[in-house]
Amino acid sequence: MMVRRNFIRWMFMFVLGFFAWSTVSAQDAAARIKDRLPQVDALKAQGLVGENNRGYLEPRGNLNGDQKQLVEAENADRRQLYAIVAQRTGQSVTEVGQQRAIRLAELSRSGVWLQDADGKWYRKP
Repeated sequence: MMVRRNFIRWMFMFVLGFFAWSTVSAQDAAARIKDRLPQVDALKAQGLVGENNRGYLEPRGNLNGDQKQLVEAENADRRQLYAIVAQRTGQSVTEVGQQRAIRLAELSRSGVWLQDADGKWYRKP
């Protein structure tokens, strides 16, 4: 009986810790995305990156090393957030990313490169 009670207590603490970690992890990723927003917006305004139909930034021009690192970091944080949302909602990471891509397209400024559902790139009017 004592073993079972300890196991249940341990499982509860593990689950609680996991959700606390995922919340902190999500908050950290969201904060980094917010901090990078001016740089990401500048790359979009220059036509160097666009929003693909999977919810990630994709190069549309030649990027230097720092710009490539910025895009990779942004996409890594987005991937992390999509995974957390997918876990909480029962969707796949792909579905979450595609839904976010639709919202990002709606929110994007005129002139930003976007990729439609069929994979065709266009500049937002």
